[in-house]
Amino acid sequence: MKGFIKEFKEFALKGSVMDLAVGMIIGSAFTALVTSFVDNIINPIIGRFAGNLDFSNLFIALDGKHYETLKAAEDAGAAVLKYGTFISAFLNFLIMAFVIFLMMKAVNKAREVTSPKEEPAAPATKICPYCKSEIAIDAVRCPNCTSRLKNIDIDLEPGEAE
Repeated sequence: MKGFIKEFKEFALKGSVMDLAVGMIIGSAFTALVTSFVDNIINPIIGRFAGNLDFSNLFIALDGKHYETLKAAEDAGAAVLKYGTFISAFLNFLIMAFVIFLMMKAVNKAREVTSPKEEPAAPATKICPYCKSEIAIDAVRCPNCTSRLKNIDIDLEPGEAE
């Protein structure tokens, strides 16, 4: 039993588990903030432009009766489809997805700025223009066909063969 408790303690106190816990807490707080933003700011603005529409009071009573409010339908025990609540949740999702997109875009941009750009390595080989074999970049003659490479200037002493 002590080994199990020790193993669990090591697991629970690992950095990745603690990071996950902190992320979940911040995510929950952020979700509450976005939900409040949608319910208290976005929905009233949309409702105002849609003829004083109240999203929280949009529902369909499945018993076929008409109820003035969602609370009245629920108090009567009617099963209801709360599509207004779904619309609010969908707006929450869109805002959360947009914010996460912006955050990831900023993180990726920061990574580009902080990570050094790798310069392409200078080529170590080239192709012989005569026999088309691969040779060292600083070769003066092709080791395969022994052709003198034209683009290399060498100072030859008088009397030395090319």
